[in-house]
Amino acid sequence: MFKKFSLEEISSQNQVKASVQRRIRQGIQDEYPGLETVLEDLLPKKSPLIVVKCPNHLTLVVVNNVPLFFCIRDGPYMPTLRLLHQYPDIMKRFQVDRGAIKFVFSGANIMCPGLTSPGGVLDEEVDAERPVAIYAEGKQHALAIGFTKMSANDIKSINKGIGVDNMHYLNDGLWKMERLD
Repeated sequence: MFKKFSLEEISSQNQVKASVQRRIRQGIQDEYPGLETVLEDLLPKKSPLIVVKCPNHLTLVVVNNVPLFFCIRDGPYMPTLRLLHQYPDIMKRFQVDRGAIKFVFSGANIMCPGLTSPGGVLDEEVDAERPVAIYAEGKQHALAIGFTKMSANDIKSINKGIGVDNMHYLNDGLWKMERLD
């Protein structure tokens, strides 16, 4: 998704009305209840909330020139990896085995065998089409954010094909863009 993302990709930046800002805050709060205590610090009501539109129906939520969340079409808002590293417990976790790490870093989708092998761990409660944090075996921080194509139970039982779409990973274009200046 963000493999070659840069400032040239941005088509428009708009400060949103208070009603749209409330709707975005509510959507984020519903999706990530763990952020409820710090949501006011992340998305202050008095600070302007900028929505950045990019190609492929991609929308970034920016506060103080720092991208915090993104969504595709009308899907759920997903945090950027920088935000996920600050608050690691806000998302459900999947863990890939050591063999999958280099492929995830190159932007590949996460295959079911990489999640079900001895080094992989699945959170059983995850349904299909939900955002998840992708961790690596033996590593402390998330290396990617993905969107499940099937539920965790289906990933275990089917064990073939793509289990999670890789949306944002370390060293992609969004990671390298710390600020939108």
